[in-house]
Amino acid sequence: MMRLLLAATVFLSAMPAHAITRYNSTSMSCDEVRGTIRQDGAAIMRYRSTRNPSLQLFGRYVLDDRFCRQSERAETVFIPSADRKSCPVYECKPFDIDDDFPVLRLHRFD
Repeated sequence: MMRLLLAATVFLSAMPAHAITRYNSTSMSCDEVRGTIRQDGAAIMRYRSTRNPSLQLFGRYVLDDRFCRQSERAETVFIPSADRKSCPVYECKPFDIDDDFPVLRLHRFD
């Protein structure tokens, strides 16, 4: 039993961790931003604040609800890109667990 536990520990620690990739959304077109999220499933996008350009903002944007926690759902938000001020993407937001119709709120990129 001890050998099995040791073997499992070594095996699991040798597996690579999947790190989330970071991108600068203002150096990409809106289609590239959405394509990157579609390809990776989730990505961190950085951009400058419109109210205070010295501040860098960032967020984790996802392909759909599958990349959110169980208590979150993907909701449409808008981030700046190189060609548009408002590029629509999905971001995980908390929602009420007692929602009667969660299936109707599944979101996916077209």
